Amino acid sequence: MFVTKETWKHEYILTNGVKLHYVTQGEGPLMLMLHGFPEFWYSWRYQIPEFAKDFKVVAVDLRGYNDSDKPKNQSAYVMDEFVRDIEGVITGLGYEKCTLVGHDWGGAIAWNFAYSYPEMIERLIILNLPHPAKFSEGLRTPQQLLRSSYAFFFQLPSLPEFIIQASDYQFLENAFRGLAINKNAFTKEDIEAYKNAAAKRGALTAMLNYYRNFSQQKILTGSWGVLEVPTLMIWAENDTALGKELTYGTEAYVKDLQIKYIPNCSHWVQQEQPQLVNQYIREFLTS
Repeated sequence: MFVTKETWKHEYILTNGVKLHYVTQGEGPLMLMLHGFPEFWYSWRYQIPEFAKDFKVVAVDLRGYNDSDKPKNQSAYVMDEFVRDIEGVITGLGYEKCTLVGHDWGGAIAWNFAYSYPEMIERLIILNLPHPAKFSEGLRTPQQLLRSSYAFFFQLPSLPEFIIQASDYQFLENAFRGLAINKNAFTKEDIEAYKNAAAKRGALTAMLNYYRNFSQQKILTGSWGVLEVPTLMIWAENDTALGKELTYGTEAYVKDLQIKYIPNCSHWVQQEQPQLVNQYIREFLTS
């Protein structure tokens, strides 16, 4: 059965004191998708119809993004709040557990959620975001510090907003098309969608507040045991922000781990190589 995007539904859910917008399609077990920076639910446009054949797919706008609430206080953008948001989404939708999929910041939230609520996850799928312990190790090396220099720039007050907004949000077009190996992966309409989402009142500062609270995001701290949840990591090898070496040794922290590497692909893996990403997820779910 082919599922078209005409059956996508836009809904809202109140969780942890914020109203989150999400797009949903399909019926069945819950598959919850968490996007990264500077994206929104739209980054899963190629995965939603594919997995709606077998799941109730829910792709949320994280707090601060697009059509979700954007609390003004910087203190609202910390990992403990993100994790509580996700717990509230799952239970608010009437489920006890889900298949959790996360990319970039969504991946960081997914890792943390898996450690906080392992009983609520059937399977964990992470795209281009290392295990927190491996990320912490990486940030102690000059190589990864250089790769992550943008994250420190984003922590500055006001200047990042000014730079990103300049010339009709040209920064965002440069981020997507500039980093992509396949420049055709992002159409003009795709770029406009990302620009419009970031341009909504309060969104850009909220998005950047994830970085401004970097020390409270449990990336550099935390005690990480061995995760029992079956986990798939999908890793695009041409990620300029996160080196492939950050994946090495992840098996020390995840009991049941599969890693699929995708060559000639940038950080925007599920948008640049959607068919391959969907194939690897499908194989993992049926294994």
